[in-house]
Amino acid sequence: MGAWERARGAGYGRREILCMLGLASLSATGLLGACAPAGMPVAGVVAVEVTMTDDLKYAPAEVTVPVGGMVRWRNTTPIVHTVTGDPAKAVNPANVKLPPGAQPFDSGEMPANAVFSHTFTVPGEYVYFCIPHEAAGMVGKVTVR
Repeated sequence: MGAWERARGAGYGRREILCMLGLASLSATGLLGACAPAGMPVAGVVAVEVTMTDDLKYAPAEVTVPVGGMVRWRNTTPIVHTVTGDPAKAVNPANVKLPPGAQPFDSGEMPANAVFSHTFTVPGEYVYFCIPHEAAGMVGKVTVR
């Protein structure tokens, strides 16, 4: 029985087998996530997508990513939004939280169909908000493990 058959018999999928055999070297040329086990985010690869809604919410409001994981926010509304994790820009300090050692982030104004991505390199809880809609309670949370 060859390596392919043994791996298939052990429950591995085609992508995982190719990675184990070293045949998926394309990950270094642009297919960074090619060798990640199914369902496992890779640093720099979008782990979660969050949308901004017409009812002034992030959906989902809370997400979890691994250290090095990326979150992508997409404004699917005609309303301008932001993704702001910067204590200096919050009216209410409770609407923003960064773990020790994490740098603030801010998307700037995001018109309809705009996309903003952020890679989280420090573990902990991040609470962020939308500057124009902070008073309306547009707040989200990213947990990085």
